[in-house]
Amino acid sequence: MSEPIFKMIDGAPNPVAPFSHVVEVDGWLFLTGQMPTYPGEPDRALDEGVEAQTRRTMDNLIIVLEGMGLDLSHVVQARVYLTEFDRDYAVMNETYQSYFPPDRRPARTCVGVSGLAVNALVEIDMVARRPG
Repeated sequence: MSEPIFKMIDGAPNPVAPFSHVVEVDGWLFLTGQMPTYPGEPDRALDEGVEAQTRRTMDNLIIVLEGMGLDLSHVVQARVYLTEFDRDYAVMNETYQSYFPPDRRPARTCVGVSGLAVNALVEIDMVARRPG
């Protein structure tokens, strides 16, 4: 096994905790959960509603992937965290699925949580794999 590479991505959102945006080992990339914050605007208010927050979160994950020379087609697994599971699950799913073709959706887990950093409604992390 090769040594892990710990990477911060230029243009990605400012960290809300002590982490790397992505860690790569042997072609596997582990993306830290992204929040619906805006790159370069850490004090900007979050968008209202889970649809807008899911879009911003997915767009932030795309920034991280692109910073590693990849895109959503390389994602093999995702985890979604929702603070209002019953209320927001359907809307989040509609928004999330718009980012993937129906035949290329990653494996996924979605869980309800009692709270997220920056009072977000949604957080998403991912695992991606380099083509080999």
